[in-house]
Amino acid sequence: MTEFLAEHLDPTTLAVVLREYLLRAVMVVLILVRKGSRPSVASGWMVLVLALPVLGTVLYFSLGETRFGRRRIRRHREVLARIDRPAFHEFGDPAVRTPRLGQVERELSTLAESVSHGVVCGGNRIELTHETDDTIASMIAAIDGAAHHCHLLFYIWLDDGTGRRMAEAMLRAAARGVECRVLVDAVGSKGFLRSATCRRLRDGGVRVVAALPVNLLRMVFSRIDLRNHRKILVVDGVIGFTGSQNIADAAFAPKARFAPWVDCMVRIEGPAVRELQMIFVVDWCLDAPHDGGDMDLDAILSIEPPAHPDGVPAQVLATGPNYQVDAITQLVQGLVQSAHRELVLTTPYFVPDQATLTNFTVTARRGIDVRLVVPARNDSRLVGLASRSLFGPLLDAGVSIEEYHGGLLHAKTVVVDETIGVVMSANLDLRSYELNFECGVLVYDADFARRLRGLQRHYQSKSTPVPADRWRTRPFRVRLAQGVASVLSPLL
Repeated sequence: MTEFLAEHLDPTTLAVVLREYLLRAVMVVLILVRKGSRPSVASGWMVLVLALPVLGTVLYFSLGETRFGRRRIRRHREVLARIDRPAFHEFGDPAVRTPRLGQVERELSTLAESVSHGVVCGGNRIELTHETDDTIASMIAAIDGAAHHCHLLFYIWLDDGTGRRMAEAMLRAAARGVECRVLVDAVGSKGFLRSATCRRLRDGGVRVVAALPVNLLRMVFSRIDLRNHRKILVVDGVIGFTGSQNIADAAFAPKARFAPWVDCMVRIEGPAVRELQMIFVVDWCLDAPHDGGDMDLDAILSIEPPAHPDGVPAQVLATGPNYQVDAITQLVQGLVQSAHRELVLTTPYFVPDQATLTNFTVTARRGIDVRLVVPARNDSRLVGLASRSLFGPLLDAGVSIEEYHGGLLHAKTVVVDETIGVVMSANLDLRSYELNFECGVLVYDADFARRLRGLQRHYQSKSTPVPADRWRTRPFRVRLAQGVASVLSPLL
């Protein structure tokens, strides 16, 4: 081969060709060594590198490896050593420490604790909200009742009507002497961080910090697309919120043509709030100046929210690239495998790994009623194509796929047998699995699960099923586009 090239190419061109072949060979070996345990991801990167060696190499070193940064990894370990201590996970009430759970619930709670350190605790009152205005009003009411501190952690804070109402509530709290801390993702909330509203918050005594800031120097040592995708509000250590709602109008101005954004959140009172508090404090200490030295960590984390006699068991979990990398994958697969009658999931982005996809098909073939509800129109065309490329094996296995037409369904929910309900910030895609910092809550209570299932039925009432026969006869150009997106899906 080399002799043939030497005879037909001039020395300069030959050198370029050989360098490209060498680059391809080196990159394939590197990808196999680094990504060989995940064949679909390795295959996607190898296809890109072999087709476009220079661009593929640049993209791989920019986006292909989960580089959290050595300094940040060290800081995270130091913060966890100070914060993630057994004493902060323990409660005086035995009913809180050891809530009554069935066999399936015990197995799931053990799995969740092993991958994210969050413990299950009883005595929680949990409300479900799903209208943006109602959710924001509930959060503002909690802030207006704050006496000691308000901690907000959100991926997106827009400088719109909702964002300004939330800012006014924080300013009122700060004026009362309440300690107010806001942590927002540096990319998701870029516009807000440069806004007059943000300046007013800082001038009014609210500490506002950008999570995971992006700059050229950080690109050298860590990935710039590792994002804090969590949505958390903790008030006085006794009231907490989490779910999929960002600080933004349902109209969501940056992508208004897909609106309204359809979300859901949970409002928690009880021991699980301290687990949410720990997540916020860890993230704050990682990104705030002086290692979070502005707060008394022992005082903040020693707050033991009162347990309610009529409360329910719940478990808060945190995942991210600084935790066990496949935490969400394991949790989702555990939920899928635990279903005995019905499994219903809603998600805006559905690009799971092959193991999770196989679990869905196996569960459906076991005779379980498996339903997946996704938006009919996705704000990311590539993700939408990649998602639909996976519909075939699911439909063949008997999974019911329904497309929501009432806006962009952004709620990330799971209900198992109407006995376990999950509300989280994580999508069912590889980005949430491996790159984003996520948060969620598992509620081991049939009444809550039925309420969440009722919300899912509301979504289903505005959805249309994807017929398997129509799917098999879709146009060639559509199948080709979806096939290309499927190959690239591990890179998304």
